[in-house]
Amino acid sequence: MTQNQSSKAGDGADAPTAGRASALKRHLPVLVLVALMALAYAMGWHKYLTFKTIAINFEAMKGFISGNLLYALLIYAAIYIAVVALSLPGGLVMTLTGGLLFGWQISAPVTIIAATIGATIIFLIAKTSFGEQLASTAGPWLGKLRDGFKENALHYLLFLRLVPAFPFAVVNLAPALLGVPLRTYFFGTLFGIMPGSTTFSVLGSGLGSVIEAQSKTFNACVAQKGGGQGAIDACPFNFDPSAVVTKEILLAFTLMGVVALIPVAYKKWGGRNAKK
Repeated sequence: MTQNQSSKAGDGADAPTAGRASALKRHLPVLVLVALMALAYAMGWHKYLTFKTIAINFEAMKGFISGNLLYALLIYAAIYIAVVALSLPGGLVMTLTGGLLFGWQISAPVTIIAATIGATIIFLIAKTSFGEQLASTAGPWLGKLRDGFKENALHYLLFLRLVPAFPFAVVNLAPALLGVPLRTYFFGTLFGIMPGSTTFSVLGSGLGSVIEAQSKTFNACVAQKGGGQGAIDACPFNFDPSAVVTKEILLAFTLMGVVALIPVAYKKWGGRNAKK
């Protein structure tokens, strides 16, 4: 065998190895993300994202915030980013809690930025791990869907962000698989979540008296049962954060989402008329 033939044989043998290494490198971020999600659920961290937890630690948190506002905001933002990036339940609780603890004027901008960062992290992971590969293997139907979505990506994204019928975690992933550019996704998410984040931050800022009253009732129950973790688990905390999500709020967000699609409808209507 000549040296040239030996080199070609070596290249052929290395190709599968290089392909596997490339695939592992591409999928490593999503594997890490899934592992962190599994760890969070296995450790039960998502169970702490409740108003019962807030009530138990309300006075302690308020005391810490009063002397460490910047650190408290950084901690809040970091937790919010993790909740969004790991698709943990509790986004509404986090937003309401931010308004409750910091006031909506401070918490709303921090919440919007943190949620956008968390959503962008999962978007980038999905796009690099699956989006590019999907684009190269997409069939005609999926290709047309991707092209149509990309053509009006910002309007569609605003619609998906504004209308509460679509789960936040799903909207984080779908644009990555539909070829939405990072810049469009980032600003579509940033502006799309502003109304909801601000609204629920304002609502959260007005829950102070409700939480304090429920905390007194809860703490009295714990004391009556002798304290300890058993008493904490047994005593109910009668506040459901979803109760603040009224039909009127949902309707308002839905209407804003429909408004975001008006330019798309107008463009299609104009295009059809031009063909006649």
